[in-house]
Amino acid sequence: MDYMKESLRLHEQWGGKIEMTCRVPLETRDDLSLAYTPGVAQPCLEIQKHPEQSFSLTRRGNTVAVVTDGTAVLGLGDIGPEAGMPVMEGKCALFKAFAGVDAIPLCVRSKDVEEIVRTVSLLAGSFGGINLEDIAAPRCFEVERRLKEACDIPVFHDDQHGTAVVVAAAFLNACRLTGRKPQEVRGVVNGVGAAGTAIAGFLLQLGIGELILCDRNGILLAGDPSLSPAHQAMAEKTNPRRVQGGLAQAMKGADLFVGVSAPGIVTGEMIRSMGPAPMVFAMANPVPEIMPQEALEAGAAVVGTGRSDYPNQINNVLAFPGIFRGALDVRARDINGAMLAAAAQAIADYIPAEELTAQNLLPSALDKKVAAAVAAAVAQAARQSGVARL
Repeated sequence: MDYMKESLRLHEQWGGKIEMTCRVPLETRDDLSLAYTPGVAQPCLEIQKHPEQSFSLTRRGNTVAVVTDGTAVLGLGDIGPEAGMPVMEGKCALFKAFAGVDAIPLCVRSKDVEEIVRTVSLLAGSFGGINLEDIAAPRCFEVERRLKEACDIPVFHDDQHGTAVVVAAAFLNACRLTGRKPQEVRGVVNGVGAAGTAIAGFLLQLGIGELILCDRNGILLAGDPSLSPAHQAMAEKTNPRRVQGGLAQAMKGADLFVGVSAPGIVTGEMIRSMGPAPMVFAMANPVPEIMPQEALEAGAAVVGTGRSDYPNQINNVLAFPGIFRGALDVRARDINGAMLAAAAQAIADYIPAEELTAQNLLPSALDKKVAAAVAAAVAQAARQSGVARL
């Protein structure tokens, strides 16, 4: 099937992938009087007295805003907010299908951090959570940080944290399969944008033994004056041996490669230069940094990609629906590190030990039961970490 051509045809036919539906009967005078005036005045007055009642007396408690400025849409780059709408609608459809969460796309016509933050924070009273999507780095870091400060509902940048959670789950199971502990692993992350930065932070949180970060200019080194503030902050936490050079130098002797970068930049020789039985997560899409068969032939023990036509697809749909479901269920104020760690562990644990193989590190992206397992773990972590209101 030509997915591009067929998808365009279907989008024209569908006229959008989501729609509003009515949850109440509107057939009689009594129906109107209860759902609208005069009866609706009473819930209004209750919310006026107790604003938190907006979560239970309206749909707010089950509704998430999917927010973009259209600057980093898929691999298409800065195509604008309107052009990003098909992706945002798709995200909303996934929220509903996998976790029963109502989601609404908000495509903001601004690249200004202040304008984006003010726009979203002014609308936050209509939602139970905010999912930031396809906002370019480094602006996305500041937008997320500022909105977390301004809002009393969860703010989550899926390109960062959703990706990091699923990579972490794959890493935990790859360690389990190959008999390693995270603290024994030397890792390399290539591509230090939004996803790469979050993945690196999560791997450090898991206690990885050593981590080296690379971008198109080579290995990040603390003290390099050419680094951006975001990269400088990550360089301070990584590369303790102060390895210099490019990706080939970084990968020598490493146990883990994580790529969120560009197609075809890793060779079989680079895989062979790694430590024994390396773990390779090559997630450039649609063409990974190295094709799975080539990595396996070069000695990789496990390989994951972002593609659905190979084993071990590292797909954010394993994470974000359940994370938001769990956060909404306990009316969380935030989605914090403890909740993300719980989500990663829940995804990893979803694969029973007896079913764990090199071709079965992660659940299928189509398994809708994963979201329930993630939601339960996230809700418990929210309560234990003190951000739950229920």
